[in-house]
Amino acid sequence: MSKKKTRTRIEKDSMGTMEVPADVLYGATTQRAVLNFPIAHRDMGWELIHAFVLLKSAAAAANHKLGKLDAKRSKLIQKACNEILKALEDPTERQEMMRHFPVDMYQTGSGTSTNMNVNEVISNIACRSAGKKIGAQDPVHPNDHVNMGQSSNDTMPTAMQIASAIHIKAGLVPELKKLEKSLAKKARQFDSIVKIGRTHLQDATPIRLGQEFSGYAAQAGYAVERATQALAELAGNMPIGGTAVGTGINTHPRFSKLVCSELSKSTSIRFSPAQNHFEAQSTRDCVVDAHGRLNTIAISLSTIASNIRIMASGPRCGIGELELPAVQPGSSIMPGKINPVIIESVMQVSMRVTGNHVAISVGGMGGTGSIMELNLSMPLMAVTLMESITLLGNVAEVFTSKCIEGIKPNRKAIKESVERSLMLGTALAPIIGYNEAAHIAHECYDNNMTIREYCLKNDILPVDELDEALDITSMTHPHA
Repeated sequence: MSKKKTRTRIEKDSMGTMEVPADVLYGATTQRAVLNFPIAHRDMGWELIHAFVLLKSAAAAANHKLGKLDAKRSKLIQKACNEILKALEDPTERQEMMRHFPVDMYQTGSGTSTNMNVNEVISNIACRSAGKKIGAQDPVHPNDHVNMGQSSNDTMPTAMQIASAIHIKAGLVPELKKLEKSLAKKARQFDSIVKIGRTHLQDATPIRLGQEFSGYAAQAGYAVERATQALAELAGNMPIGGTAVGTGINTHPRFSKLVCSELSKSTSIRFSPAQNHFEAQSTRDCVVDAHGRLNTIAISLSTIASNIRIMASGPRCGIGELELPAVQPGSSIMPGKINPVIIESVMQVSMRVTGNHVAISVGGMGGTGSIMELNLSMPLMAVTLMESITLLGNVAEVFTSKCIEGIKPNRKAIKESVERSLMLGTALAPIIGYNEAAHIAHECYDNNMTIREYCLKNDILPVDELDEALDITSMTHPHA
């Protein structure tokens, strides 16, 4: 049985004519990219396309203010952009709209294919709105009007910075703040619970469970600061206006400032032009720096999650100091087993983000990504950066709501482990000397005794003095 042939139309670009599926809004240049890059079968993501369209709308407004684009074309471009933005912002319409942005993430290193994809879709929607047929390129041409004053070399890095700044603000910072608040609440709730500390995964001196969680809350607080700093790094160094190599050829000297002003109004994020457009286009140092902060956030989350997982190990044959919310069965063969599945998802996200940081670092490196006046790894860096932001925001929300908020202390297990710890002898060292305290610890270990039992049996100290020395609560704030 013969396969039904897809209906096509003919569109043209600078290389000539091209058959394009009849039901899509892109044109010839996009179709060439679709045929050239059947690699990952993964598009650039709606977040980046959304940022590109915001940029094109801002550019049309700026060019009109500068007298370079007439009012009719500027309005047609902005109207087309609004139509795309509305669809992308609606989850029910997003998939259908993204059908018109099919270019693979592994494409030309400057992102020219995606830039032209956006230009063509906006042009075709504008032409259709003006009563012309799709592909007419009149009254709105994808290069002459939608791309006016721009180059792929400055729009692609600008779009990735817009997208990442928007989603750090909307999706990452709020979730990290919730995590910090939840951890701080647990720190207060657990502040009176004294447990044994652990260094080298061996028993150490006592610590309050609340003190441990206060450390985790501080890590989450620093994560908020790092995410905010990453946003500022990305928003404060916008390459737009540099065009091909940073000189700003074919654009107005005020274009960059006006575009950033328009973007600031539409996003409520303060965007500002790059201080040096040659640096902004020849490197992606701001992205490497921003992702470095995301990488640190991932490492912080992994530390919090890992420590909680260790304390919750058990329930009978592990440490068992914490009880985690039971969210799903843990085993297909062992009945009743409950695993720390939420924590494991946090750990895997942390691994992925750290792997992404390697890719972004190599992508920004001289001789691999940054070569002379242009970085040639921008699509990879853009997709990877957005993935890290999305993963961290999502997993922080899950970690907070499905794990942290439901954690309970196992007071019985905590009390037993503290009393049995040989490291309580540390408090005796200033009184009886290090060597004698060490001797007592070894004797207790060999004879399965507690420090208190040994000291009472052997009259090491008067009872009241021993009680004061072995007061576990006072050990957790010795300078009070």
